[in-house]
Amino acid sequence: MPTTYSPQQMLSAIAFASRVLEERKEEVNRLNVFPVPDGDTGTNMSLTIKSVVDNIQSLSADANNLEVLKAITTGALMGARGNSGVITSQILRGFCEGTVGHTKLSTEVLHNAFAKAEEVAFQAVRKPVEGTILTVLRDSAAAAAKAHEDRLTIDDALEAIVAEAYASVQRTPDFLPVLKENGVVDAGGFGLAILFDAFTASLLGKGEPVGIAFGIQSDAAPKVEIEQINDWEDANFRYCNEFLVDSDTLDISDALDFLATMGDCELCVGSTPKFKVHVHSNEPNKVLEYFLNCGQISEVHIHNMELQSADRAKKIANEEVTERKPIGVVAVANGSGNVEILKSLGVDKVVSGGQTMNPSTKDLLDAANSVNANAVVFLPNNSNIIMAAHSACELSDKSCGVVPTKSVPQAFGAMFALDSEVGLEENIEAMSEAAADVLTGEVTTAVKDSKDADGNPIKTGDVIGISDGSICAVGSDVANVIMDLLAKMNADDYDTCTLLAGDAMTDNELHSIAKRIEDAYCELEVDAQRGDQPLYPMVLSLE
Repeated sequence: MPTTYSPQQMLSAIAFASRVLEERKEEVNRLNVFPVPDGDTGTNMSLTIKSVVDNIQSLSADANNLEVLKAITTGALMGARGNSGVITSQILRGFCEGTVGHTKLSTEVLHNAFAKAEEVAFQAVRKPVEGTILTVLRDSAAAAAKAHEDRLTIDDALEAIVAEAYASVQRTPDFLPVLKENGVVDAGGFGLAILFDAFTASLLGKGEPVGIAFGIQSDAAPKVEIEQINDWEDANFRYCNEFLVDSDTLDISDALDFLATMGDCELCVGSTPKFKVHVHSNEPNKVLEYFLNCGQISEVHIHNMELQSADRAKKIANEEVTERKPIGVVAVANGSGNVEILKSLGVDKVVSGGQTMNPSTKDLLDAANSVNANAVVFLPNNSNIIMAAHSACELSDKSCGVVPTKSVPQAFGAMFALDSEVGLEENIEAMSEAAADVLTGEVTTAVKDSKDADGNPIKTGDVIGISDGSICAVGSDVANVIMDLLAKMNADDYDTCTLLAGDAMTDNELHSIAKRIEDAYCELEVDAQRGDQPLYPMVLSLE
């Protein structure tokens, strides 16, 4: 493994961490038990990091190290949202200041960077609270120091820091009673651990973060009871104020002294001439007036936290009254029409995927965890996805089972057999039997020379019809191949034919093909639908 990493690898890791946090921001948001919603923690941290990535991408290709570091600190400051975002921006500023003069990553540089990040972030918060993002940062910095002292490799040091970050997150309820009361960990700390994890995963080439291995799972954020702390009669300040200040004369110490007289959660960070201000106050006009006398202000956001809190409480209450289903269903499919049909049949979550894009075990596991049900049935709808579905079952905390569907039409049949009045095992058996009764045919275009089931040659670009894994119809015209395929599938022996038109087939073409089938098979009921799947102009089934 490498002993150091190139600047491009480092920047790519930042971009990857940004994407991961964006994908998981709702997990972080759900942990926010406090009724003071400066937006949501996960969203604010994600927007802050996204601003960093956008700023980096605006650099010229020949930008030097100092220009890159400045782009990171400026992007973080300009994009910082809410308390969590502002603190995150200061953590990044500290990292950058701690790496000035170094062009290669080492355990010594990691130690210096984390130590500086801890120093800068704690300086930004006048009243640090244990059990928050600052605690996770401090513990991570201690892990970086120990890694340097123990002379670990850079890869081992990064992994040790990630492990300690998650361990620190899990300890946050020991410091903040409100977290323990609600059965959650600190949102900002969790967001920071996700960033460290994703950054490390990218550098080490792991493909995806390893947070689940440390006991932090995507369903680690239970529904939150906030009534006990949602008491705005006792809240001192109503408005969340945040804005940028351009000033050559602003003194941070004086500004913080003033903000302390205006409210709480006061932050004033940055350096001449760019500053970020955040405070909760009842008099935003006076806050703005003070800083207008110091320079120019921009990006002004003033939120009524009382209204935000009431809205948040209402949303959570609505979620809590939603009855938990005994059995939910996760299916895999491509095409807007297929997704719509599956959902109309009762599928709770459709994961994007299919023949050319197989979802990962994690994709399926995340989908199962998001379903409000005691047990979950997977409909993989492709033979290449069945194994991943079984893996997701093994990893899930919920009871799960797999109906081994190999096509979307088989999923349709399986859904008609779903019975919420019986248990998971009974449903798996009944749905599997129903799916097995559905014969599926697929029409697509050959991407290379081959042979059909009888050994006849197939040329690249030929239209081919497939049934039961075998190519049994070949031609140059989609409609003709469909008719040949139905004949090979013994359509006369069935009662119903379902047609799912691909995204490249027009409605007129679909209706014409349906009419042709009806004329050829008088006893066959034809149900023509839009599946809008890519690459396959037609997927059909017989029952």
